[in-house]
Amino acid sequence: MRASRWLTPALALATSLVTALLVASGPVTAQGGRERTLFVSAVDDQGEPVQALGPDAFIVREDGVRREVLRVSPATEPIDLALLLDDSRAAEHDITFIRESVTKFVALMSKDNPTAIIGLADRPTILANYTTDSKRLADGIGRVFAMARSGMTLLDAVVEVTKGLDKRSGPRAALIAVITDGPEFTNRYSKDVAGALERADVPFYAVAVGQFYYSDEHATRERALFLDEGPRTSGGERVSLVSANGIEPSLLRIGRELKAQYKVVYSRPESLIPPRKLEISSARAGVTMRGTPARGQNGA
Repeated sequence: MRASRWLTPALALATSLVTALLVASGPVTAQGGRERTLFVSAVDDQGEPVQALGPDAFIVREDGVRREVLRVSPATEPIDLALLLDDSRAAEHDITFIRESVTKFVALMSKDNPTAIIGLADRPTILANYTTDSKRLADGIGRVFAMARSGMTLLDAVVEVTKGLDKRSGPRAALIAVITDGPEFTNRYSKDVAGALERADVPFYAVAVGQFYYSDEHATRERALFLDEGPRTSGGERVSLVSANGIEPSLLRIGRELKAQYKVVYSRPESLIPPRKLEISSARAGVTMRGTPARGQNGA
């Protein structure tokens, strides 16, 4: 019996979907896998970048299975930076430190990296949209004043900013929040906010001044839970400070880390089901690594 030359409509649709998924996953490696990209920070015990690492220094695991690292190079792609700044009533005594510190961070980063300034008082407010224009950014920072009788909206801002980043096509982005331990206004849950970061492939860095104790009050509790979980699971970092004097050195160190990131390309076997857990670690003692997948990588 001669085999038919024609696929049934259902089989044709299934075949086209498989093809689309495989094409979206990236080029095929010599070993038959698909190339995937991570942007990785490698820092020493002081949090400073470690330079000149090769593929043998990086360990990538998916669902506990080690993957082959194919190439490592300095990451040169621009970063979409969103600075979430606490301008609520609780930050009144720290506003000068915040403004001066962010000004220096922007001077370090914004020449090549589109940067947005977002205020957090009462509701997330764009003070300067993504730009590399130093004057527009300076004007945005100049609008950061503590708002009387207001609370912070950190969790809402994280979700809204990640949604906004969906409209931008760059492969790298980062959220950096400078916050103080005042009232939080939100109805969101920490796991949903952390999930938004994961889906957007965006690392979250928190420079947090204060204790941020747990509480039975919903918004305060969920913010504390998110600050414990969000930076870690997204490939970012939480910096806990007792004084606003530490904001500037903390922001500048994060800036140096981002500017020195590596682009790590590894191989993933062909699969229609993406892994549930991705881990990046160092093969060298004294080096800490954290990373986030390149944005816009679709499929398994």
